[in-house]
Amino acid sequence: MDLKQIKQIIDLMKRSELTEFAVEEEGFKLKIRRSGNGLPVVGLSRGSNSPFPSAGEPSPIIAPSSALTPPPLNAVPTETAEADVTFIKSPMVGTFYQSPSPESKVFAEVGQKITETSVVCIVEAMKIMNEIQAELKGTILEILVENGQPVEYGQKLFKVKKG
Repeated sequence: MDLKQIKQIIDLMKRSELTEFAVEEEGFKLKIRRSGNGLPVVGLSRGSNSPFPSAGEPSPIIAPSSALTPPPLNAVPTETAEADVTFIKSPMVGTFYQSPSPESKVFAEVGQKITETSVVCIVEAMKIMNEIQAELKGTILEILVENGQPVEYGQKLFKVKKG
């Protein structure tokens, strides 16, 4: 099962009433379950160790880092202040990289125009380099993560002006 398939399953869960999904293939287990706050919780495993809590263990809850930091007191809601601004978010937990190698040119810079198929960064997860596509048209306004920084599922990576 590849990353695109996992991302499609998560998107399906967000749009539907589906609360749990599990699959097992040749030593690979994947279980996605909605947590109490409605966000999907993903458990992955290779081999015989189960990533799923037993009946006695509490379920893990993964919250985006933005949920842990309160907004500034003078913040204006983004819906009214910046209607044409959106964000590219991390589709997984991993390490954010702006380029394929330290010597290479960065994928995306502030002011750069992007399309749906533009690769904007790499998120390394489980020793696999996953190219992240913009999936929208626009102009990059801000890069919200530092190169080499760990990122969480759903964390905002880029601020983008649509269009």
